[in-house]
Amino acid sequence: MDGKQRNDIEIGAYVVIVLKKDQSSGELTEGNVKNILTNYSFHPHGIKVRLEDGKVGRVKEILE
Repeated sequence: MDGKQRNDIEIGAYVVIVLKKDQSSGELTEGNVKNILTNYSFHPHGIKVRLEDGKVGRVKEILE
């Protein structure tokens, strides 16, 4: 799944995100979701989440 639908993302899910500083390079970061920060049900660039390690970015792919 591509992470654009809020309903697809659950707390604790293992996801791939792109951090704000990495948007131009496209470098990806993996981790488990701690909080879902986007309130809308859909976002075209991916739902914004905070990982358990504190990093914040938009979900590009949901792995588990």
